[in-house]
Amino acid sequence: MAGTNSADTDVHPSEAEGVAREPLVLNNRSMGWITDRICGIVENRQPFIWWVLFVPSVCLFLCLLFTLVYLVSTGVGVWGNNQPVAWGWAIVNFVFWIGIGHAGTLISAILFLTRQKWRTSVNRASEAMTLIAVMCAGIFPGFHVGRFWMVWFLAPVPNANAIWQNFKSPLLWDVFAVSTYFTVSVIFWYIGLIPDLATLRDRATKKLPKFLYGFFSLGWRGGNRHWRHYEMAYLLLAALSTPLVLSVHSVVSFDFATSIVPGWHTTIFPPYFVAGAIFGGFAMVLTLMLPVRKLYGLEDLITAKHIDNMAKIILLTGTIVGYAYIMELFISYYGANKFESDAFHLRILSGPYTWAYYCMFFCNVIAPQVFWFKWSRHNLWMVFIIVNFVNAGMWFERFVIIPTSIARDFLPGQWGYYSPSWVEKLMFLGTFGMFFMLFLLFIRFLPVIAASEVKGVLPESDPHYPEWKRLREKRRKSTSS
Repeated sequence: MAGTNSADTDVHPSEAEGVAREPLVLNNRSMGWITDRICGIVENRQPFIWWVLFVPSVCLFLCLLFTLVYLVSTGVGVWGNNQPVAWGWAIVNFVFWIGIGHAGTLISAILFLTRQKWRTSVNRASEAMTLIAVMCAGIFPGFHVGRFWMVWFLAPVPNANAIWQNFKSPLLWDVFAVSTYFTVSVIFWYIGLIPDLATLRDRATKKLPKFLYGFFSLGWRGGNRHWRHYEMAYLLLAALSTPLVLSVHSVVSFDFATSIVPGWHTTIFPPYFVAGAIFGGFAMVLTLMLPVRKLYGLEDLITAKHIDNMAKIILLTGTIVGYAYIMELFISYYGANKFESDAFHLRILSGPYTWAYYCMFFCNVIAPQVFWFKWSRHNLWMVFIIVNFVNAGMWFERFVIIPTSIARDFLPGQWGYYSPSWVEKLMFLGTFGMFFMLFLLFIRFLPVIAASEVKGVLPESDPHYPEWKRLREKRRKSTSS
């Protein structure tokens, strides 16, 4: 009611929303409990299941190193790439991992700017996932060039041979877009870590952790001046990161959309790739956070509301991706381009890769439709199964776009069948080992949830909370007497 003072009611303004909606922190947990629970993950010994996951991840990472050494010492010919399929699993996996990294910036930057408070429990892990995924992605184009020690030529630096880059090439745009995205994401992630690093510094009992956390917390003391500069820097970085969500995967899509290869040259690729990247990124966030939530007892911080919201975003972006798939078919028909229509005919009806197209369509379009029902969004096993369907479907999408299009291009006499070699398969598995190894190390040494931000959504964080609490207790006593 207009003109009503919040102190005169029994419902605090920060809790008024909780009457109709599930609170973001359950069971009225205190700020001290939140600090102990989040910092305890770093301070205490890791459970046995952490080692069960970590050791195989390290083994797969060693397989990645072996394949890279073997590739450099032998040559790129150990991959299955050949004419006409010069782009195989290397570029498929590059686009796949870049897409995985999109949800981190979306959750951290765009949801922060739109004041979506539910992001606070998942943004730290999604940002770490972004950085690791981009590192995994960078491996493939770096080694795909053959002589990876000459990759520095991609940077626009003067050199004695006067070899300059082709700035008209979308492949070079990838270098600038992805490197900018990675740099800004690292700074954004690190700035958000500073208050929690200071908390770990103050709680550390051993000299080395205390020194390291103290060094990286940059002398944080939590004063008013520190918080003012922190919030301004975080806001500016969020505003800077937001265009990157749209630009990075749009630029990646230009690798294909600016060509004349049948099945590639279509203007729907940029928004289609961005929606698909958000779609796959949120699926990977849930894939990681559901086990973490159970393993470390974080049910009060990562609630059913968080899972429900992310499942709804997956449903929305999955529907957009499905629309893009159907629109591709319409464009090939309406454009009256024989080569384009034949490419989609071979992709869907009579080509050797039709199985990949239908796997992609089922995983990305049909499976997420289960999330229309509330019971499915609140069933953790169902959510976990569906998001893993999405993870597989997004990889199949990139496979369908890249090798299947250039394996069947203009002349039937040049058609071929692409089959990945054991080096490509082992290298791809190795990037998963690297991804999970680094994420498990992140959980071990850094706070997986932004404790300082989660505390900000508690009723106690409101400056009027003590007055409201005192008046409520006074009213209850007078009512009971």
